[in-house]
Amino acid sequence: MADTGTWPTGRTLGYGGDYNPEQWPRETRDEDVRLMAEAGVNFVSVGIFSWALLEPREGEYDFAWMDELLDLLHAAGIAVDLATPTAAPPAWFYATYPEARVVTRDGVPLGPGSRGACSPSHPAYRAAARNIASRIAERYADHPAVVMWHVHNEYGAPVGEDYSDAAVAAWRTWLADRYGTLDALNDAWGTRFWGQVYGEWEHVQAPGPTPATVNQAQQLDYARFTDHQLRALFVAERDAIREHSDKPVTTNFMANECPTTDLWAWAREVDVVSNDHYLTAADPRGHVGLSLAADLTRSVAGGRPWILMEHSTSAVNWQGRNVAKRPGEMARNSLAHVARGADVVGFFQWRASRYGAEKFHSAMLPHAGTGSRVWQEVVSLGADVGALAELQGSTVQARVALLWDTESFWAQDLPWRPSDDLRHRERTRAYYERLWRDGMTVDFAHPTADLSRYALVVAPASYLLTADAAANLTRYVAAGGTLVVSCFAAVVDEHDAVHPGGYGAPLRDVLGLRVEEFLPLRAGESGTVTWTYDGATTALGAPVWAEDLALDGAEVAAHHADGRAAGGPAVTRHEHGDGVAWYVSVPLDVDGLAPVLAAACADAGIAPSDTAEDVEVVVRHGHDADYVLAINHTEAAATVSGVEGTDLLHGGAVGPDLKVPAGDVAVVRMGPGPAAAGAGGPSGPEPRTTESRRRADATTFDEEER
Repeated sequence: MADTGTWPTGRTLGYGGDYNPEQWPRETRDEDVRLMAEAGVNFVSVGIFSWALLEPREGEYDFAWMDELLDLLHAAGIAVDLATPTAAPPAWFYATYPEARVVTRDGVPLGPGSRGACSPSHPAYRAAARNIASRIAERYADHPAVVMWHVHNEYGAPVGEDYSDAAVAAWRTWLADRYGTLDALNDAWGTRFWGQVYGEWEHVQAPGPTPATVNQAQQLDYARFTDHQLRALFVAERDAIREHSDKPVTTNFMANECPTTDLWAWAREVDVVSNDHYLTAADPRGHVGLSLAADLTRSVAGGRPWILMEHSTSAVNWQGRNVAKRPGEMARNSLAHVARGADVVGFFQWRASRYGAEKFHSAMLPHAGTGSRVWQEVVSLGADVGALAELQGSTVQARVALLWDTESFWAQDLPWRPSDDLRHRERTRAYYERLWRDGMTVDFAHPTADLSRYALVVAPASYLLTADAAANLTRYVAAGGTLVVSCFAAVVDEHDAVHPGGYGAPLRDVLGLRVEEFLPLRAGESGTVTWTYDGATTALGAPVWAEDLALDGAEVAAHHADGRAAGGPAVTRHEHGDGVAWYVSVPLDVDGLAPVLAAACADAGIAPSDTAEDVEVVVRHGHDADYVLAINHTEAAATVSGVEGTDLLHGGAVGPDLKVPAGDVAVVRMGPGPAAAGAGGPSGPEPRTTESRRRADATTFDEEER
């Protein structure tokens, strides 16, 4: 999909969002299209929640309003990502097929009146979903406005696990396909423990409420089953569309925010990867979480360009405290996604809703109208995105990879782990943020993937690590790679059973040590480790967790200064083959990880950037030029050294250093570019000065922060 001839937006970047005109009187549409032109919108998603309007009664269809809408958008030059509306089953479906409702773990059926979906396992829902998808695709397969298809919406949110009768029946079928025999199932689940052995398939239930914790292998398999059922529902709709159209099909992921979906498996089923991302308002460093989500999305897309289907112009509506974005923050957020591989910048939604659950959700056209700061920033951002047309199809390359395995996360989140305080999300964010602060562009990778192109691989949360994955990591190091493994790693296999040989056994050779015992700390306790590697002596905080390690060839880089492991190794380094493996047995914070990752980077032959912290710099590589995108998240002007070329947003030549004003973004073409090279690429709008990119009557980032 990275080829410019097949990319849905053609030879330009996309800009727009969800468009739901059915919420408004007919006459509003003409104004919408006029304002979309003013804002530079060229790409919208339509029909995501419109099942009740397209099929008002079972088997009766009304496409007239959609016909008119698509014609109107096409006449305005706006490309359409046409959705199947199956995330919002109509009231008649719930009334006709009440048994198709999702049932919670506690046995409560979920009814209409909200967003979501019915049971992905129920035949009536699957049939109805496939039918409406087929009807829409048949009617609009050749409509010139439609450039791609958008199936459903945010699978797994809010509907993930389902415990209905239909789900339980499908669960047994899934298990029979996976294990073949009950003997194999009993072995995989370890059912001899607590006398859980099954003698008949119909005795196997979903892991619902029990007197004590449910068999953990059973729970892990139910997470796999849930993901499979959601994905099978997507495939059914996708295949219904493909019977009528060969245009690309996608669905919007939620990257690291939706724990019920295995992104690696989902990415294999879509033609182009799309993602929705919303800042966590409680996170004062939400821009780092944004970069993590964008890098993860690019990685599951296989490094190809991807679509930011949704994010927000300002505040969202569902968090406890929905913090509005500061002036300029929307542009920084949007262009950070572009920097990390997005070729479309989309929002939810075009026009703010007057009623319903999302009436307080920000929009491109806010309640305050076209006189508002948000609207002016939307128009300004549209011009910026238009000026970056030549970036379309360029890619991002990284020399560092973080391992990401959803199945391991599912397993670690199960109950009765050694410490509630050791969380995979926190560890992943800590390692990612350390690398982000050091200016390292990061890919995410599955533990079984080919890692040979990376100088450094980090395993921040690999509680579940299969023997094959461990062998892959061992080969990577032996071939000259540098590996950093965090604590509580390689503890269990794919059935959540402790590996033969004990904790961490599959990595024993590459790490040069044994993990003899876990030593979790009590709530509120913290320890200290002393970093002594390479002549440096530094005290590092070690909260939450420690481990009792027995060395088998590894050298010690940091010792425990206190606690039950006092005097014992805390961080180790081991040469294996032509490479090096580090083990960090304590959950160091972002600052504490600095010396560890600096040493690992030195082993890997890479160095942190000297750019100021919170100045984000990423390079996109094109056929004719490379593009440096620099995003200044600070209150002061910043300098990025060694950047020479043409500033596509501000205009003019840059070099030998790039100056980025406080709160601003710069995009620099480092080569001759498509126009100079005779490639005939679009030039976009005229570059504008920094001042013209700010709204004249708005408070600037610098002034607001002061």
